[in-house]
Amino acid sequence: MTDSFKVRATLDVGSKQYQYYNLQALEDKFRVSRLPFSYKVLLENLLRNEDGESVTAEDIEAFASADLRNLPAKEIAFTPARVILQDFTGVPCVVDLAAMRDAMKQLGGDAKKINPLCPSELVIDHSVMVDHYGSNDALDLNAKLEFSRNKERYAFLRWGQDALNNFKVVPPDTGIVHQVNIEYLARVVFENDGVLYPDSCFGTDSHTTMVNGLGVLGWGVGGIEAEAAMLGQPSTMLMPEVIGVRLTGKLPEGATATDLVLTVTEMLRKRGVVEKFVEFFGDGLAEMTLADRATIANMAPEYGATCGIFPVDDETLKYLRLTGRSEDQVEMVKAYAKAQGMWREDNEPEAEYSDVLHLDMSTILPSLAGPKRPQDRVLLTDVQANFRKAFDADQAHRPTKGPAQTEYKNQKFELKDGAVVIAAITSCTNTSNPAVLIGAGLLARNARERGINVKPWVKTSLAPGSKVVTDYLKKAGLLDDLEALGFNVVGYGCTTCIGNSGPLPDPVGEAISANNLSVASVLSGNRNFEGRVHQDVRMNYLASPPLVVAYALAGTVDMDLNNDPIGENDKGEAVYLKDIWPSNHEIQDLINSSLDADMFKTSYSTVFNGDERWRGLEVPTGDLYQWSNDSTYVQNPPYFQGMSKDAPGLPEIKGARVLALLGDSVTTDHISPAGAIKKDSPAGKYLMENGVEPADFNSYGSRRGNHEVMMRGTFANVRIRNQMVPGVEGGYTKHVPTDEQMSIYDAAMRYQQEGTPLVVIAGKEYGTGSSRDWAAKGTTLLGVKAVITESFERIHRSNLVGMGVVPLTFKDGQNAENLGLDGSEQIDIEGLETGAKEVTVKAHKPDGSVVTFTANVRVDTPKEWEYNRHGGVLNYVLRQLAA
Repeated sequence: MTDSFKVRATLDVGSKQYQYYNLQALEDKFRVSRLPFSYKVLLENLLRNEDGESVTAEDIEAFASADLRNLPAKEIAFTPARVILQDFTGVPCVVDLAAMRDAMKQLGGDAKKINPLCPSELVIDHSVMVDHYGSNDALDLNAKLEFSRNKERYAFLRWGQDALNNFKVVPPDTGIVHQVNIEYLARVVFENDGVLYPDSCFGTDSHTTMVNGLGVLGWGVGGIEAEAAMLGQPSTMLMPEVIGVRLTGKLPEGATATDLVLTVTEMLRKRGVVEKFVEFFGDGLAEMTLADRATIANMAPEYGATCGIFPVDDETLKYLRLTGRSEDQVEMVKAYAKAQGMWREDNEPEAEYSDVLHLDMSTILPSLAGPKRPQDRVLLTDVQANFRKAFDADQAHRPTKGPAQTEYKNQKFELKDGAVVIAAITSCTNTSNPAVLIGAGLLARNARERGINVKPWVKTSLAPGSKVVTDYLKKAGLLDDLEALGFNVVGYGCTTCIGNSGPLPDPVGEAISANNLSVASVLSGNRNFEGRVHQDVRMNYLASPPLVVAYALAGTVDMDLNNDPIGENDKGEAVYLKDIWPSNHEIQDLINSSLDADMFKTSYSTVFNGDERWRGLEVPTGDLYQWSNDSTYVQNPPYFQGMSKDAPGLPEIKGARVLALLGDSVTTDHISPAGAIKKDSPAGKYLMENGVEPADFNSYGSRRGNHEVMMRGTFANVRIRNQMVPGVEGGYTKHVPTDEQMSIYDAAMRYQQEGTPLVVIAGKEYGTGSSRDWAAKGTTLLGVKAVITESFERIHRSNLVGMGVVPLTFKDGQNAENLGLDGSEQIDIEGLETGAKEVTVKAHKPDGSVVTFTANVRVDTPKEWEYNRHGGVLNYVLRQLAA
């Protein structure tokens, strides 16, 4: 590597000497001390990776001297230190690597060249489902089902671990990927061949940003971009704006980190931070635990930012020691951060930011978010009104038939609209935070002492993010209290937040369906998009774990939890939320007495071993994977079929048909659902044709290694609304030439037979949500060549480019509605082949008239244009390696 600025230096840590790229050496020339923490990490990355091609001296100079309030439209290359995957997104990554090995051999190259070049770690956490709950054997029964459903996928991952270099797998039932990341995998400072540099990572889950709480720069990317990083490709991006958030004060009594993060999410969504970095600073950090920081960082995808990062300081070191990191590592982090000017001190001068917002944490009030989006914060006092407003709107689409008399658990009851049928303490956001989990346990204890219990129609679950959580809840004596209310451990994984909530009890599910009831879930997760948590649950609220328990006791969101009784005891006495809510002091005392470093050291000492089920898997061997035509989980994808050594060039799009005309806030869940597969859907029919019974369908997320399932599941969310078929919910469209209504998959296949290219047209914030590469892969396999929207979410735009689909945006003020587009048009896109920033779109209407407009081409960097010329990033990398 080149060192044009002569910054390579030595750093002594204890008795050892290391090399590093010293930012302070640039101070006189560039005044780097003014840069935000995240920019210092990026600058070091550029200095260390300077090679005269991907990173030049001019790039470094432009970046180091940038005015953050007036940034140039200049691209930079970023090379993460490592890649972290979860199994839903990780399986297709390994499938693609296996397919690339086959393709490499066919192109005459060495298949063994296809290997991760940086540490790549996969945590299996997205496959456990809540089939069993409310019993002491729920954990074991769910784990058995998980293995029986996913044995083939797990054996495939074991093959990958053996066949690929630099690839490790954390087995199932160990923890949630982001919690395992902050508690164990994150290094904060990397050491490689005697060189120190900041830990950084790409993750195939949008909540990879959780590690930002530790001062590790990382964010979620699609599997496509992650694979490119694994194969040594730097990621190019425009120099990002950095929005500083000055935190002051401290949380008041009764407010939780969840309330804080929901407030931050609402505030930053209003500001608009898509494709921007967010960095937290200020004296309030001295009052904030690392677990609280990680909770805020986790939700960066919900506020739309690339990252939500915190600096390194004494609290970081305290957390590293608590989680069992070695004292040598802790000292190395401290020495390196101080040497690089990346260490936070109280009352230090503020860095320069693109813009600064301020939040006084003493103003935070108890909150939820819902019923459909994480950024829609609702004060606890307003939840009833919020539900009723959403309910009234819902009635226009699906009028209710009113309360239903039913019976379950030997109790007869009336199930009403607003009933909470799922109450889940789940997801990385909150299960990594001892304060909210101890708070939930104390609230459960207080409820037991007052003699009130969970309503019989509520499906309760506790899915900790790591086994350490169970250890400290046991030590605090609170696990018994949670279990007494039905919050038994159901698994160590993502569960309800990803849509793995499992079936509702038959009497409850049947009452909902028969009476069109509008029921609710309350979960401590980060996602509550339509159709995600459970297909029968129309209202979904994000809440802190204590509030999840409270709503399970109340049994409904159609009440004022602040003022109405939460329940009655055996004596008919009313019990209120304030009677059972624990104090901050009680919570902190229990944390101090229940949590210690030995728990983490013990839990993570065998983290890669797995249980007998994992160790007993029959694992295929060999450098090339032996594909099975009979598999419904793992198939060789068609991306490289017929691929030549030469790039095909930029696409021409003429005579395209509109596959779907969609509105605003279409999420990656709408485009590629992760949850249950319906029997009468194209994917369900395919599975049954291949001998799979509906009971064994598993989820879309678990079948991402099979493109046949995933193509059929693209745009198949039960709540998606295609304006080409008004009044219809679900994945349907119109085959325009014949005016027939059919599934989107069937229409796409018919258009492919007719040789017709396709486009999708949508509104604002297209592709929000998970970093779901299948939302782009499915789009391209259906034959979609371009997507035209008012705006894109960052990760999905990047994923589309990575799959060779062209993202276009309407000019400001224009959209499908005011241009008069209704989906009946034939579309020509002129000028793409020139690589211009704008193209002319001509929409030919059936009556012969033409609507002509100019669209922006959101292929943002020269490297992205290269990907498009090659038909996608994987094709590009494969040709590079084969050459």
